[in-house]
Amino acid sequence: MLSVKFWGVRGSIPCPGPDTVIYGGNTSCLEIRADERLLIIDLGTGVRPLGEWLIKNDLKKYGKIKAEIFVTHTHWDHILGFPMFTPVYIPGTELCITGPVTFENDTLKDIIETQLSYRYWPVRAGELAASIEYKQIKETTMDLGGGLSISTKYLNHPVLCLGYRFDYKGKSIAIVIDHEPFHNLFTTNPDHANFDAETAREGEIAAAEENQKIINFCKNADIVIHDAQYTEEEYSGKQGWGHTSYEDAVRLSESASVKKIAFYHHEPSRTDSQLFELEEKYKKDASAEVMMAKEGVVLEA
Repeated sequence: MLSVKFWGVRGSIPCPGPDTVIYGGNTSCLEIRADERLLIIDLGTGVRPLGEWLIKNDLKKYGKIKAEIFVTHTHWDHILGFPMFTPVYIPGTELCITGPVTFENDTLKDIIETQLSYRYWPVRAGELAASIEYKQIKETTMDLGGGLSISTKYLNHPVLCLGYRFDYKGKSIAIVIDHEPFHNLFTTNPDHANFDAETAREGEIAAAEENQKIINFCKNADIVIHDAQYTEEEYSGKQGWGHTSYEDAVRLSESASVKKIAFYHHEPSRTDSQLFELEEKYKKDASAEVMMAKEGVVLEA
């Protein structure tokens, strides 16, 4: 069985309070199970309650916690829960943390463990009890063994960001966060001083090709968890921020013949009632099954 559980569904910053108790206020964290195998996507604040659950369940059942962690990118809302992930303080815990390569001087390990320095946190990385391995990857397809495979795809975000697709025993879950459609980077206005017709045409072709790659990445997936921080109206003033509108997410699901799409990375100011209204709105005309990601919900592929 391939399943996913939502532990953190918000974008940008944690937002606890009376208006977010239904869908949740924690930032990005997903638990994927391929039968008994544990995969964790992102280390946002949702990883703290996940860690507490693992101590009560996996540790008791298996005698230790073993997890493969896949980080989409290293913006704060996707890694800031790591110092509060209790299993890292328990001897015997085994973690393999995989994420995109960085073209900066700091490695994935450096970036995540910088949080565990005295200027930010009372415990240093060297004091953790867990055994932790770090891997940096690019776009690739890998056989993870036991019938589980993973494909990765670069997304359109202001820092290197990977989408992950897991295929297991004929079932598939694709994760596309944080991402917005690719756009032509060159001016298409003939009256603009920098307009060049050939360059503009090539820009349109390049953007279309990259968007088609995302469609192919999600093709026929049982579940797609997709960035949907904005409405189309809101997105018009936020292009380049690296997040998608609900409308674009729905169009992607239809082009890729997705069975179920979960809107993810909710706008921090979006209330439970607003999320419910938007969910009902986009359910009506979508060919795929549409839902708002909600903390605690488990989906089976």
